[in-house]
Amino acid sequence: MDKVGNVGKTDEANAAGKPKVVLGVSGGIAAYKACELLRRLTESGHDVRVVPTESALHFVGAATWSALSGHPVSTEVWSDVHEVPHVRIGQHADLVIVAPATADMLAKAAHGLADDLLTNTLLTARCPVVFAPAMHTEMWEHPATQENVATLRRRGALVVEPAVGRLTGVDTGKGRFPEPAELFEVVRRVLARGGRPEQDLAGRHVVVSAGGTREPLDPVRFLGNRSSGKQGYALARSAAARGARVTLLAANTALPDPAGVDIVPVGTAVQLREAVLKAAADADAVVMAAAVADFRPETYATGKIKKKDGEAPPSITLVRNPDILAEIAGERPRPGQVVVGFAAETDDVLANGRAKLARKGCDLLVVNEVGERKTFGSEQNEAIVLGADGSETPVPYGPKEDLADTIWDLVVQRLA
Repeated sequence: MDKVGNVGKTDEANAAGKPKVVLGVSGGIAAYKACELLRRLTESGHDVRVVPTESALHFVGAATWSALSGHPVSTEVWSDVHEVPHVRIGQHADLVIVAPATADMLAKAAHGLADDLLTNTLLTARCPVVFAPAMHTEMWEHPATQENVATLRRRGALVVEPAVGRLTGVDTGKGRFPEPAELFEVVRRVLARGGRPEQDLAGRHVVVSAGGTREPLDPVRFLGNRSSGKQGYALARSAAARGARVTLLAANTALPDPAGVDIVPVGTAVQLREAVLKAAADADAVVMAAAVADFRPETYATGKIKKKDGEAPPSITLVRNPDILAEIAGERPRPGQVVVGFAAETDDVLANGRAKLARKGCDLLVVNEVGERKTFGSEQNEAIVLGADGSETPVPYGPKEDLADTIWDLVVQRLA
């Protein structure tokens, strides 16, 4: 096995045609989690070159990175100088991701320092660059770190917001390394966009609702719908991969939190309305993908409603829920705000969609046909996006991420 410092040669035949990803690993305790990200990348057909810092090797050894990636590992620029690795690695990459990215690494990248192989690679990369920070909350919130993050984002890098949760020791807060499975989705979405380095939603705040509201009847029952939230989560992931600050209003979902997304859990339509109005105050775009219950029980039974022999079941009186989409489209709390709605229809799909678009007053309406075996819970979707300007954009049957990217393409056009 090659020792640290011996870069060696890759198997060009095996790597041909595979997306080339550089996984930079800096010296944080979360370095061990990058092994899972590396495994997902290699198993999905990516050619991954791991470039750790010297500090990172205190947490995970070079032998592990070599075995998992199939490439020798080096930390400094003096190995195999004739191959000019400090230039070639970055030049040949389709994407560079630094995971975890410590406060020290963010500072070096922002100021163009180059004292090892990874920082040299960052300077020579002309492909999309993604940073996945992981550190204690105080370090993440320090003005120096925030200024470095702002600098990197301004230059076009995607800096994923760290997660909130358990840190090292007993500390809890923002700064946790995002789940490797969700970071993998970020990489996949960035590469799926053709490797375009520009972040066309950078500096934008977008709000996405997902899932389905539930209106309680009694302590054990509710009125709800079949929405899984997968389309809304796809929208959130896509927006984050395009550089947006994303607030995801999640109504009764059971999905992993997308990397770099702020999650606000909600239950009922009234709770969702309150969350939307609050989050939309400074949002550039609001996408209402959640399935909102049109009605709720007029009264809530504090005890379980029980059947009684010989008696008819009790009647339930329903009242209307607030029309959140129409309200937010009519108020537009921020000038130039783009509002997107969804119309789940079972018949006369286009006719009903056009009528709803005019009635709600939103800029775009995503219309699709739904049913017990259509759309809900599926990984695929098919839709037509109607515009208030009379436009129609059909999206053929395919992954929900494809529909999400089409929606954001249309939103970006209107924001511009």
